[in-house]
Amino acid sequence: MIRLSACIITFNEERNLARALESIQGIADEIVVVDCGSRDRTGEIAREHGARVITNAWTNFAEQKNIAAAVANNDWILSLDADEELSRELRGSMLAWKHKEPEFAVYEFARRAWYVGGWINHSGWYPDRQRRLYRRDVARFLGIVHEALRFQGEPGRLGGDLLHYTIRSFSEHEEKVDRYTTLAAQQMCAAGKQSWRAAMWLATPWNWFNSYVLHLGFLDGSRGWVISRMAARSTWLKFKKLGELVESGRHAGTHSS
Repeated sequence: MIRLSACIITFNEERNLARALESIQGIADEIVVVDCGSRDRTGEIAREHGARVITNAWTNFAEQKNIAAAVANNDWILSLDADEELSRELRGSMLAWKHKEPEFAVYEFARRAWYVGGWINHSGWYPDRQRRLYRRDVARFLGIVHEALRFQGEPGRLGGDLLHYTIRSFSEHEEKVDRYTTLAAQQMCAAGKQSWRAAMWLATPWNWFNSYVLHLGFLDGSRGWVISRMAARSTWLKFKKLGELVESGRHAGTHSS
């Protein structure tokens, strides 16, 4: 049987963590929680569920996840976020997988989001395949924003959904968009991207159309409409903030010369 370490990174996740940990009972042979200084009951809840808790000052999502994998005792890693849980079908798929010889070094599964009180089935948010089950010697997480597992070759696929309890209110969505677009702009600027005006004006309406029409967001009702609007807003803000960084850099260069 394959021995598996489940790795979760946390910060003040007492509202979510127990649900995630309960969903991996009987599947994970070890649970590693890397916490960056929670001030609530996160650590206590983790230990109550048999997790080994390690404190590490915040760096970024990818690095925290890689640290969790590095300190695990098993080579096979299941990486979960604290606001996720395995569905019953995905639990069954993983239990069956544990009893077989792996055909792939990385596996993916669909993720379904719970957004403002309802499940999202379209809008470009589903199936949102996530590569979270992997052998740590062949893959690692990279990226400051929307970190992703990097590896060579093709992934396998397991049946069932990873359930994501994501955003509870519109104001929370706005705050999340503001935070992530700031990080995205900084990442693009650091990578040397200078053009932003055309993307801000052209990509913004395209992202709304892509989410609401091409990805059938209208079938998600009012939630689909809001998701599509926020996808467009996210694009607008990301490039607007990039433009501000580019212009401020140019002004700084002019003054220094």
